[in-house]
Amino acid sequence: MKVNKRNIVLSLIACTCLAPVSGQHIYTLDECINSALKYNVKVRNAENDLEMAKHDKKEAFTKYFPNISAVGSGFIANEPLVQMQMSPEAKMEMLKDGMLGGISATMPLFTGGQIVNGNKLAELGVNMKALQKKQTDDEVRLEVERYFWQIVMLKEKLKTISLVEKQLERLETDVQASVDAGIVTRNDLLQVQLKKNDVLSGKIQLENSLNVSLSLLGQYIGAKSDSIDVAFVVEEHLSESPQTLFCNHTDAVERTNEYGLLKQNLQASKLQYKMAVGKNLPTVAIGGGLVYDNFVMGQDQSFYMGFVTVSVPISGWWGGTHSIKKHKLQVKNAENLLNDNSEMLVIRMQNVWNTLNDSYRKAEIALLSVEQSSENLRLNMDYYSAGTAAMSELLDAQTLYQQSRDKYVEAYTNYELSKREYLQATGR
Repeated sequence: MKVNKRNIVLSLIACTCLAPVSGQHIYTLDECINSALKYNVKVRNAENDLEMAKHDKKEAFTKYFPNISAVGSGFIANEPLVQMQMSPEAKMEMLKDGMLGGISATMPLFTGGQIVNGNKLAELGVNMKALQKKQTDDEVRLEVERYFWQIVMLKEKLKTISLVEKQLERLETDVQASVDAGIVTRNDLLQVQLKKNDVLSGKIQLENSLNVSLSLLGQYIGAKSDSIDVAFVVEEHLSESPQTLFCNHTDAVERTNEYGLLKQNLQASKLQYKMAVGKNLPTVAIGGGLVYDNFVMGQDQSFYMGFVTVSVPISGWWGGTHSIKKHKLQVKNAENLLNDNSEMLVIRMQNVWNTLNDSYRKAEIALLSVEQSSENLRLNMDYYSAGTAAMSELLDAQTLYQQSRDKYVEAYTNYELSKREYLQATGR
């Protein structure tokens, strides 16, 4: 009946050494993250978006080159389209049948900066998609950690239940022997049996939750849910203090993906403003081509030609000035958004930092509660063996021990997840 604290700890360690199911792959946290970054649909779609932006950039670059086009046409008529009676004896007929074809090239010389700014805007689009890809990767990492630590927490709770079940089995055997000897009443035995039923019910619920969590993790990282497990054991001590992770929040703002996207948005607004101005400036282009025809005079002929075009949007300035003013206001909005959200990012970092410290302190308190409840359980076992404590008191002590263990693993996993959230919030 006597169980000291050392035996309890050794039993917990033994419970962690459960053999994995045959055919299962035991994933570490890093393996889960790497698998998700390779197979998760969000990541694949973000990669496709980045590739599309790169193609947009290549398409915009082609605007620097001449625009080459070819055209051809032919016709036939039952009568010449042009007939001229030159004299009673002479008659001229033209355009009865023939062909016309040509090839031309046009090179823009000045377009108000639309081509240059369009290319800059396309390059900016690639940069923004790259930042969004990093943002998606961070979101996937965080979601994987949520699933991972949820599974770790459930497995640790199941280990605690296994330990409690073994304790109850030993207690039931001892109480049954005491009942048979007439030392204690059958009521003590019934209390132990009811406690066993209650623990079994909780175990079934935890096992169902664990299966669901494994399925969600498997789907997220591209693995079969019935062939995966996670490898992690909650330590009986906390890892590094959150102070080792602290950084200056104001300096960290520029490292974040959110700040990078805000800056890119401001640059995009400025380029769109320049393009709006360029649309209302004259455009100049030169070109040339080769033309062939055989239907005017009925003879084959070809010739070269060159041309210069100048286009001035005279009436377009009416509506164009409003478009320019609108884009100028959009630039101011982007500047306001950058300044305001930069301040909000600092506030968010401070909030996540506070949450991280709270999680650490809660884990410290929960660990202390485990030690105290373990000692309380040991004492009540001794008291019950000595006949100075009731069975209900011993079972209450066992319940407190189980609850303290569960709260500790919850606090431990919350702290580990909070570390990831703080690192991402500070651009790391």
